[in-house]
Amino acid sequence: MNFTGTDDYVATNELQLAVKAAIQLQKPLLIKGEPGTGKTMLAEQIAKSLDLPLIQWHIKSTTKAQQGLYEYDAVSRLRDSQLGDDKVQDISNYIIQGKVWQAFQSEKQAVLLIDEIDKADIEFPNDLLLELDKMEFFVYETKQVVKAKTRPIIIITSNNEKELPDAFLRRCFFHYIEFPDPVTMEKIVEVHHPGIKKELVSRAMDIFFEVRKVPGLKKKPSTSELIDWLKLLMADDIPEDVLKDKDIKNAIPPLYGALLKNEQDVHLLEKLAFMHRANR
Repeated sequence: MNFTGTDDYVATNELQLAVKAAIQLQKPLLIKGEPGTGKTMLAEQIAKSLDLPLIQWHIKSTTKAQQGLYEYDAVSRLRDSQLGDDKVQDISNYIIQGKVWQAFQSEKQAVLLIDEIDKADIEFPNDLLLELDKMEFFVYETKQVVKAKTRPIIIITSNNEKELPDAFLRRCFFHYIEFPDPVTMEKIVEVHHPGIKKELVSRAMDIFFEVRKVPGLKKKPSTSELIDWLKLLMADDIPEDVLKDKDIKNAIPPLYGALLKNEQDVHLLEKLAFMHRANR
């Protein structure tokens, strides 16, 4: 069971080895990296490549670990009892399966994505330790033990908004997705924009990497933003000579709104360009 990337996803050798190691060790794969480097898409592409069902659990600041296991809908049961509905006699009618339960009960090995785990409360990872370790949990309302039919492949992503507990980290295989180098980036661009002019890609990438080098940027442009920018450059048929000047100190890039996401960074590049022209 080897993952080597797909037609839609370029996986480096290091990432391929990390996926293989996590599967062999039967441990969750904890993925970190800059936003826009394909962390969430990794789980989708592993499922696609290995022809496995994908179960996605996108974490919010209000998400509790218990919700991934199951929830007891006491409100619906109370309402049904007031209406005289016979199904209130069976409490299992009000147990709602969470994403972890769905992954555990899948007839075929599933890929379980726990996306952006660092968004939740600091205790969230610890609250899942036992369940992910033993591949089982107890449903108190029905006195039922839910055991995994087949151990799922678990992909956990984090944007480093919070430090994760050591006890949780010990149970994971960790991989940091490095920001793509120019060679890898060209392969990624080709996947998203097959047949794009090499000259346009070369000049756009030079500007893109120059922007990322500017000190003081609040948010560096990511891979996904380069893809969007190239799409706009092609759609608007921007003349290639507009991109000839690779030094962003001379001029702010055309359609910069695809690359820069806040006014501070726009003002910073405008200031650099103005100061450079004034000193000529």
